[in-house]
Amino acid sequence: MTNYYHMSYFEPDYLEFFKELAANNHKDWFDANRKRYETVVRDPFKSFISQLIKEMSKSDPDLQIEAKDAIFRINRDIRFSKDKTPYKLNNSAIISPEGRKNKNNPGVYLEFGPEKLAFYGGVYMPSPAEIQKVRTYMLDHLDELNALLSDDEFKESFGEVHGEKSKRIPMEFREVAEDQPLLWNKQWYYYAHLSPDVILSDDLMEILLDLRKKSLPMKEFLSNAILY
Repeated sequence: MTNYYHMSYFEPDYLEFFKELAANNHKDWFDANRKRYETVVRDPFKSFISQLIKEMSKSDPDLQIEAKDAIFRINRDIRFSKDKTPYKLNNSAIISPEGRKNKNNPGVYLEFGPEKLAFYGGVYMPSPAEIQKVRTYMLDHLDELNALLSDDEFKESFGEVHGEKSKRIPMEFREVAEDQPLLWNKQWYYYAHLSPDVILSDDLMEILLDLRKKSLPMKEFLSNAILY
């Protein structure tokens, strides 16, 4: 019986591929290394995300997506960017009920690259209406929010909740915002950056599931806030 919690999903060449791509970020090099990309980067990442979704769905019945719904393309969108290099230097995915189609759902966002393994959660691109909902929910559940922020496991794993702040907020939030500055935010996200060596380790699945477990109370709070 396969133990998906303690097995290696990626070869060292996974990280080496992205290091070499950083120095050769153009179509000719990528085309020459396409088979390598498919074998050591694309397919192992798809396999890992498939298994991670399966493990996460055991405690989240709404999580019924496939890996293809979660994983972002390696091609960069260069239409409005000054940086015209065509390829990303990591693999990334959003694991949530709507996958990468909904960047506001407080799911799990992952980046696997040679600089770091990144685990993100929270609300990153809310609409003005959703921002109002989150602030109102925080105002009405202030004690719960403060308890989540001071939780030892959350602080040890993620530190704090981050996000860009508004220059002005509605009057009803201003007094409380003096003590709880998250009411000024228009994003609410948390993250853990781990060594890229973790990507190659036998404990990768266990480490990410543990981070997800420690983030669940905050994730559920923000999910409730979006629906408030």
